[in-house]
Amino acid sequence: MKAIIFDFDGTLADTLPVCFYAFQSVFKEFDDKEITSDEIVSMFGPSETGIIRENLKHSNHDEAIERFYEKYSEKHTELVLENKEVADMLQFLKREGYKLGIVTGKARRSLVISVGHLKLDDAFDVIITGDDVVDPKPHPEGLQKALKLLGVTKEEAMFIGDSDADIQAGKRAEVLTIGVQWLPNYQAPSFSVEPDYTYKNVSEFIEKLSVGSF
Repeated sequence: MKAIIFDFDGTLADTLPVCFYAFQSVFKEFDDKEITSDEIVSMFGPSETGIIRENLKHSNHDEAIERFYEKYSEKHTELVLENKEVADMLQFLKREGYKLGIVTGKARRSLVISVGHLKLDDAFDVIITGDDVVDPKPHPEGLQKALKLLGVTKEEAMFIGDSDADIQAGKRAEVLTIGVQWLPNYQAPSFSVEPDYTYKNVSEFIEKLSVGSF
């Protein structure tokens, strides 16, 4: 195993609360519509800009998208806490020589906000966002691009995520799949497609990796 590729929201960072806040603010302001967290999760797939363009009835999508990023940024520090276990895990993986990547449906703009706030700027060798693909997860395009840029084969990589779309994308890319529920907020309470492994805490994953059991 040479490369470990992560989803972002709900996997590396507990960003779902700030995503929900920003989307709820936008839909309330522009459509005068209250939407639930579950309704927002059901829209996931495209980037934030895609979600707004596809679901907002108000015609001024560009202004709504700007408002989303304003709301996302203004509440990030309050709603998204640094996770020491995740930060320590990334440092450990770097020391061990693994190539690290992110494949996320987030737009690059919001990812940059989150990565900056959480001081993860230098952790990753490759970052593929929703802006970088034609077909979002569960399509394997993002993972296939990441593998190519990392210079590894599908047999040498794993993909770690918290949603059905993550696991499906990993299966379609034919990499090892890890389903995680190790942050306070994650997308899938259970997976409709069974990951190769599932972990509820970071330490169990690190222990498995350290003994070379994958």
